[in-house]
Amino acid sequence: MHKVQFVRISLQPDKLLVGMTAEMSVASDATPNLWRRFMPRRREIHNTVSEVLYCVQSFSALGGFENFTPETIFEKWAAVEVARGSCIPDKMQLFTLRGGHFAVFDHSGPLSEFPKTLNFIFSDWLPQSAWQLDDREHFEMLLPGWRADDPNASEEVWIPVKSDEKNRESYQQ
Repeated sequence: MHKVQFVRISLQPDKLLVGMTAEMSVASDATPNLWRRFMPRRREIHNTVSEVLYCVQSFSALGGFENFTPETIFEKWAAVEVARGSCIPDKMQLFTLRGGHFAVFDHSGPLSEFPKTLNFIFSDWLPQSAWQLDDREHFEMLLPGWRADDPNASEEVWIPVKSDEKNRESYQQ
C-alpha cells in the first residue's frame, strides 16, 4: 500500500559519497542497470559511514530542475557515504552531496508507486509550504534490505529546499 508523509525539515552538512553514476531521463530510466552494476561491488568501498544506500539525482550540471520534463537528462548516482580519505575503487567516483536544508518525506510502498510520492511533494506539499525548491541534489536513503518490489518497502526522500522569502515569517523552526 502506498503512503507518503512529510517528516521534517533537516539541515544537513555536506556528505562525501562513493559510487557509480549514469546520465538518464525519466523517459529513458536506466536506474535498474545502474544499481545492478553498483550492488555487487559496493563492498569494495572502505571507510563507509553506514549500510545506508544513496540514490542521488543531480540536475544542476545538466540544466537544472527548473524546466524539468520527462525527457530532461540528469545524472543519477548509486552510492554509499564514506569518511574522508577513502580509497576509491576502479570505475567508481567520489561525489560531494551538498548540504543545506532538506524536506524529508517517508515513502512506503513499492517503487512503482514512487511517482505518486513525487506528485504529492511537488504538486501539494511544496506549493503550500514556506519553502521553495533549491538547486541542489535530490536523494533517497535506502535502508539495508530495501527491495523495489516489496509492497512494504520504506525509504526517505530528501528534497533540497530554501526559505521562501515571502513566507519567511510564517515558518517557525
